[in-house]
Amino acid sequence: MTTSLLSDIRVLDLSRILAGPYCTMVLADYGADVIKIEEPLTGDGARAWGPPWVGDQSAYFLAANRNKRSVAVDLRRPEGRQIVHELARRSDVVIENFKVGGAEKLGVDYATLSALNPRLIYCSITGYGQTGPYKDRAGYDFIIQAEGGIMSITGPEDGEPYKVGVAIADITSGLFAATAILAALHERERSGKGQAIDIALLDAQIAWLANIAQNYLATGEPPKRWGNAHPSIVPYETFPTADGRIAVGIGSDAQFRKFCEAAGHPELAEDERFSTNRARVEHRQTLIPLLQALFRTRTSADWLSLLAALGVPAGPINDVAAALNSPQVQARGMVQEVEHPTLGRIRLLGPVAKFSRTPAQIRCAPPPLGHHTDEVLRDLLHYSDAQLADLRRCGVIA
Repeated sequence: MTTSLLSDIRVLDLSRILAGPYCTMVLADYGADVIKIEEPLTGDGARAWGPPWVGDQSAYFLAANRNKRSVAVDLRRPEGRQIVHELARRSDVVIENFKVGGAEKLGVDYATLSALNPRLIYCSITGYGQTGPYKDRAGYDFIIQAEGGIMSITGPEDGEPYKVGVAIADITSGLFAATAILAALHERERSGKGQAIDIALLDAQIAWLANIAQNYLATGEPPKRWGNAHPSIVPYETFPTADGRIAVGIGSDAQFRKFCEAAGHPELAEDERFSTNRARVEHRQTLIPLLQALFRTRTSADWLSLLAALGVPAGPINDVAAALNSPQVQARGMVQEVEHPTLGRIRLLGPVAKFSRTPAQIRCAPPPLGHHTDEVLRDLLHYSDAQLADLRRCGVIA
């Protein structure tokens, strides 16, 4: 029985910062052998993105690079390109996020590597994709959030547009890339052929506008900011309590009736202005102040207990510390300890998917720069100790 889902898959990771590394981390969690190629002197740029630091490692780098092997190779040198070419021959997947044309300049583009390995799945992640009038632009998550529409609907109703608090365009692009790679690997089982995959941050951003984009396509009316409220469901927002604030999402008329009865105000559910979600959306300006006054009569804990008993979705507004220390998050293994080669025991986020037979798992910590250079070149490419010493002396590897 196999011990992991992708134990027979090798991924050559030429990406850096977040979108690409997040994709390869997911594949690594599923058991793929991910070989991360890095610049010998500086490595992945995320290694320098601190504070905060854990020892001499940036927390940003640690967030997206578990379960990988780091090989420090200078792609600008012919000897370095030769190493990557040899690794590509022995790999199933290559992923890169150079600017359009950057991989070709370095001799690690799809045309070059697929000629060496026709079964290769080659995934490129860029800001705007390999085609279109913006293809040559640099694409950063923040700019994509601004350009892709999400900032226009995020933030206070009467305030300025806000970005999401994490690099969500990068992360979702990485997830789209991971699913595309898995689909291409599946198709390869039938055709025996590899192919190129083109992932754009802007495309991913547009795609996960989802129902908001569809609302516009259906009506022609640009969506607006609703703060913590929902454009199509009421009540579905945060409410002040006697000692704080909670999030409440009442998603059906039956839930609203149960809530009103348990809260001691069944007349609200009987009022024709509020008896259906459609009516509640139309009359939200009247209903919400009534509910705000009602929620202020009890503590957050009292309301959360009552709503949980009713089966009405509600939750505390946790900060990150409270979220990570939640009993549910802990029970699901979403925070784990792992041994790092130089830092000792460190804590990392755990894999999301839970499999019954072949669990995703953290097998090793995010590696120090070049930690596996000799191991990979010796074991996979059969370089001798003398060859490794010569390459290191010339600055080709580290």
